[in-house]
Amino acid sequence: MDTTIYTTDIIIAGILILALVCQLYYYFRYINGSLRVNRRNKKGKQPISEAQPGVSVIICARNEEDNLRNYLSSILEQDYPTFEVIVINDESSDETPIVLDRYARLYKNLHITFVPTGARIQSSKKLGLTLGVKAAKYDYLLFTDADCRPETPHWISSIMQHYTPGTEIVLGYGAYFREKGLLNRLIQYDTFFNGLLFLGMAAAGKPYMGVGRNLSYTKGLFERNKGFSGSLQLRSGDDDLFVNKTATSSNTRIAIGEESVTWSEPKHTWREWLQQKRRHLYVSPYYSSASKLRIGAESFSRGLFYIAVIVLLIVGTPYFKLGAAAALLLRYLIQLCIVNSSTSLYKQQKFGLGILFYDIFLPLVNLYVLLGRNTKKSRRQHW
Repeated sequence: MDTTIYTTDIIIAGILILALVCQLYYYFRYINGSLRVNRRNKKGKQPISEAQPGVSVIICARNEEDNLRNYLSSILEQDYPTFEVIVINDESSDETPIVLDRYARLYKNLHITFVPTGARIQSSKKLGLTLGVKAAKYDYLLFTDADCRPETPHWISSIMQHYTPGTEIVLGYGAYFREKGLLNRLIQYDTFFNGLLFLGMAAAGKPYMGVGRNLSYTKGLFERNKGFSGSLQLRSGDDDLFVNKTATSSNTRIAIGEESVTWSEPKHTWREWLQQKRRHLYVSPYYSSASKLRIGAESFSRGLFYIAVIVLLIVGTPYFKLGAAAALLLRYLIQLCIVNSSTSLYKQQKFGLGILFYDIFLPLVNLYVLLGRNTKKSRRQHW
């Protein structure tokens, strides 16, 4: 046997083992977080608040007439004793104002405000949300989007029960409606995996982001941190950057269970989906150094793992090929078990062999989007 080839196999196998250990750490420590919290809930070890203070639900809407017709009533009719819904009309050019006026006549808990026409600011959504917070009469704020529908009438209750003493942020899961086709399946897995990661990290005391489709924090926290003042130069980041800046291991909790889920309209074309990912990834370089390190370590170790597996399967000696295949199978089975065991918590479909494809393809898409985030096209995006 050629000594050089054998030495190369050992080095690649060592890289494979290190990457696998790192991946297993993420799965058992973080991605498993929702399951761990659920077990504590069943054992009564997770503190729950029985208080039901007033809540201000805040929605920013731009040209959302159809979505408001379809979903706003599901929020206005929540089974919760004291809450208001504030919708901010962000310079809509469709019939959004008319739809809102109709709803305001039907629901006394609906309040409408608007972003001033011609407001010169990089992110009119941040301005709109700030106006909504200023108008809120309750200290507990709950954010969602105009195209969102809560899973049940108990959505507000399921979020508010996590506001135990010291809690200032509650992170929820925002799902996308299921449709046919590969694109929707990719969106489902991408959203679910990222959700398990950021919720699991928060459960482990390392919160780094939240999603505006299902996010709650206190008005006091917003005011103490001067709102979005640290990210006004950026078009997006009203949700994840604010959480990244203000969330700590002691003030953040996660909401799990079907009743805490919201559903949103998914993108229907590849171009729209890539544009959405560009907006989401645009602000990731502005995360804290610790957050970027943790997220980057997962992505880097995942890529390194697959590269090492592929190299050994192609050029490795028989024993090393067998070892690479065994490592791939081990990671796949653990991934399949943890991810699919978590689906019932958020009313998601289970995933099968396609996980391997999604797991490899989606990081490549993210890399493509990140490398192209400074193009003129990306700079023209408004929201």
